[in-house]
Parts: sequence; C-alpha cells; structure tokens
Amino acid sequence: MPKLPLPPGSTIGILGGGQLGRMLALAAGRLGFDVAILEPEVGAPATRVAAHTVVGAYDDPTALAALAKLARVVTFEFENVPAASVEHLTALGVAVAPGARALAIAQDRVAEKTFLNEAGVATVAFAAADTAQAAQEAMASLGAPVLMKTRREGYDGKGQRWVEHAAEAPVAFEAVGAKPVILEAPANFVRELSVIAARGRGGEIAVYPLAENHHEKGVLRRTYAPAKVTSETADQAERIAAKILSGLDYVGVIGIELFELADGRLLVNEIAPRVHNTGHWTMDGCEVDQFEQHIRAVAGWPLGPTHAHAQVEMLNLLGKEADAWAKLAGEPETRVHLYGKRDAKPGRKMGHVNRLRPL
Repeated sequence: MPKLPLPPGSTIGILGGGQLGRMLALAAGRLGFDVAILEPEVGAPATRVAAHTVVGAYDDPTALAALAKLARVVTFEFENVPAASVEHLTALGVAVAPGARALAIAQDRVAEKTFLNEAGVATVAFAAADTAQAAQEAMASLGAPVLMKTRREGYDGKGQRWVEHAAEAPVAFEAVGAKPVILEAPANFVRELSVIAARGRGGEIAVYPLAENHHEKGVLRRTYAPAKVTSETADQAERIAAKILSGLDYVGVIGIELFELADGRLLVNEIAPRVHNTGHWTMDGCEVDQFEQHIRAVAGWPLGPTHAHAQVEMLNLLGKEADAWAKLAGEPETRVHLYGKRDAKPGRKMGHVNRLRPL
C-alpha cells in the first residue's frame, strides 16, 4: 500500500472516463497530481485532460495491471464498475477508495436498502422479487401502487415502472427486462433533497449544505443550494450521512438522495458512492468543491471546508442545449461547465451551468 498522505506529483487512477472522471481529473491537477484513466472508449472526456490513459474493459486483468503500475491510489467515477475489479486492484497492492463493499452495496438496490435499515437509516418499505409471480405476491404485503425497479443497473429513470395493481405485476416485470427487481412503497414526500458528504482516511467527516432537486422525465434538471431547511432538518441529514459513511468505513465523497416528508422526517432514497450530479453546485458555491474534496479524501489529505459562499441554481444542459454556450457565457452570474462530449444526443448530459446569487 502507498504511503499516505499522497504527495503532489503522485498519480491517482480513476476507473471511468466520463464527465465525473474529467472533473475529478481537473481537481486533481489543481492539487498537483497526475491522473491515469482506465476507460474502454478511446477519446472519452476524462482521457483528454489526464496524463495517462489505459484503454480497456474495467474487468480486463491486463488493463487493471497497467493502471496499478501507474497509480498506487485509485478511485472510480460511477458505481457500475465491477466490484471484482476493485478487489483485483487491492490484491495488486493498490489503495482503492471507496472500497469494494460500498460499491457492491450500491450496485444492488435490495442490498442497499437492507444496509441502510441495518445502519439505523429509514427508507420506504420494500420487497425483493426474482420472478413475475414473486413480484405479484410481494404486492400483497406492500400494497399498491409500488415502484418496480431492477435490482442492478438502471439510472435516470431507466429500468423502473410504476405498478398500480397486483395483476399488472407480471407485465411490468417483463417490461423492465424480466430481471430480479425491488418493489418500493411510494413515499408521500413534499420534496427531494440531497446531501453531499465526505469521509477521510482518518474517519473525519465533512458535510455540505443540503440541496433541493427537481427532475424531469426521471432526469435531474435543476438543483438549488443551499436548500431552505430548518436546523433540525440539516442536523438530521448530517446524522444520516455519518451513519452511512461510518457503516461503510467509507473514504471519499458520497451522494445521498433524500425524501423530505410532511412531518419533517427524512427517508433515504438512494446512495451513490462517488461524486454526484446534485453536488455540482459546489463547484462555484463553495470554497472546496465535491471533486477536490474527493481527491483530498482518497489521497489522505485533510478535508476542506464545506460551507457555501453563494446561493446556486445548477441547471443540467441536455443535448443541443449546450449549443447556447456563447449566450450562457455572456451572463455575468452564470458559470459554464461543459464536458467535452462529442455527440449531443437528445437527453444526454452535455454540461451544466451554475447561476450564482448572494447568500
């Protein structure tokens, strides 16, 4: 294992070459690190701002060995990296953060909610089903309607479907791919919040102010932060984050999606063991953003301050919306962040803007 804290001039590896990997690489560069990216796609966004690129599948032993030679500390930009790859890198003497356990739990929605409940964190009621008949039977105990999701994979609204009646469960099961699913009871929430938090290698925890999120067609559209919440709600979110981070023995930044109920209680919807779209506001709203914070944590550096110095509206730029970059760049209150993606497909996240106002 490498000697920590990692000194400037060292190389940090990142599994994944998308926009999150790109922003992590840029943050690492500001702190004096080089970055090595392992990515299957040639010319992916992160590879064009990194010192080294290894082109290969995430589970390719040869590619993983090449990354291990370049970087003794490795992280990842998204949670669909095989947990076995993290274990393989660890066996090669690489310090990987977050660890394989956090990754494996986040990859399975049933394991995720089971872990959360065991850690003393509330979620909606849920049940697992591996067959269409089991899904129909599970609805007898949960009631209707339920949200059916594939246990693994699926994001931005993909791989999920509302089921209004138990008789419709078999059809819904086929519609999401006839794969093992989780059935979730509805949450009568008043709004969706999220919290970005970090844990260092010494167990220290830093929590950013809560953010309020708005989705369209299952895709995050806007985030407002810091959200207008009571001190009790903020304290509740911090306690939730601490339980999750400590329960996973976590190192790095995590995104935690929350449902705020009418009575003020917070339920955890999902966790993401990585930097998160709902934390992009920190890039211009905080002294140390989520990307630098993540690099600090995995490198064994002290965590930075998390308080906000501006009110931010983060807007995702989807598809051709990024073509308005010149207009957006001319708005004095707007900061433009483009991801360097080649093709502006409909609904694809091409960048985001942060619009700033005084606190």
